Amino acid sequence: MSGLESSANETARSPLLVVTLNPALDLTIELAALEPGAVNRASSTQLAAAGKGLNVARVLASLGHRVVLSGFLGADNDAAFVAACREHGIEDASLRLPGETRINAKVAEANGRVTDINGPGVAVSTADLERLTRELVSRCDNQRPAAVVITGSLPPGVSPAALATLIATLKASGVPVWVDTSGAALAAALEVAPTAAKPNEHELAEWAGGALDDFTTQCEAARRLHAAGVEEALVSLGEAGVLWVSRRGEWFAEAPAVEVVSTVGAGDTLVAAMLHGIVEQGEPAAVLGYAAALAAESVRHIGVGDPNASDLSQLNQRTRVSRFDAASHAGESA
Repeated sequence: MSGLESSANETARSPLLVVTLNPALDLTIELAALEPGAVNRASSTQLAAAGKGLNVARVLASLGHRVVLSGFLGADNDAAFVAACREHGIEDASLRLPGETRINAKVAEANGRVTDINGPGVAVSTADLERLTRELVSRCDNQRPAAVVITGSLPPGVSPAALATLIATLKASGVPVWVDTSGAALAAALEVAPTAAKPNEHELAEWAGGALDDFTTQCEAARRLHAAGVEEALVSLGEAGVLWVSRRGEWFAEAPAVEVVSTVGAGDTLVAAMLHGIVEQGEPAAVLGYAAALAAESVRHIGVGDPNASDLSQLNQRTRVSRFDAASHAGESA
């Protein structure tokens, strides 16, 4: 990526602020086969801090950025998050609320089937959200982060409208606000035009109000999203690639095919790597190519993308990036 991978370590400028409103502990249970209604015996279990916010923070920290992780945690079981932040060099600024952070159970069978059972999350009051908002605004005013990333689902007590208000409030501070969520939360967020958003093709189709059956209609919808005020319109197309429409042009990246072990964390890796490239002011083709390659690296194993993977450079070189926004750029690629 033209030396951009390590430049964050060299410059260490403004911090990046990641906000996760509904974090989770992931309880992974491996067994031969799940028998509903019967006593099942696991071959292994693992409980670990998880969630989209922690994933994004981990990737950004591994790319050399100073990262602050904020949001809400249940005070009764925050030890795993404290340890994860310490391990990855992330500043833990999450507010502690009475109760326990939710636990999401993932039952993994030998045949590859995974059953997810997600908890609702610790209850958040209006006063809790107001307190968090004040703290985030204070950080934006005093520390001037390079960007704020709000990612993940909403906990009980936080409505999509409240999320939209939070985004608008942080935008008013003059700091770029990136959003990665889904469903009603995403729809509400897009109404206030965050700086960046990353819907997948199904979420984009729901926002656009019609099916996006081919590349042309997907591009047109991404352009509409950008025109609606989302400066960095990122669209994840799964194995097909990534669309990016911004003032830097209209770009498409297709990463090389890899053996897929787990797609959990790929979208978080993509968001973090794109933010990294933009903060480091990389060339657009290089920014998107590196982000797509790192996301492809992540699906080869459980967890987020590893910037230190021995073959990441080869994955990057094999990632095809093309520009399609104007006839004068037809065929431009990197």
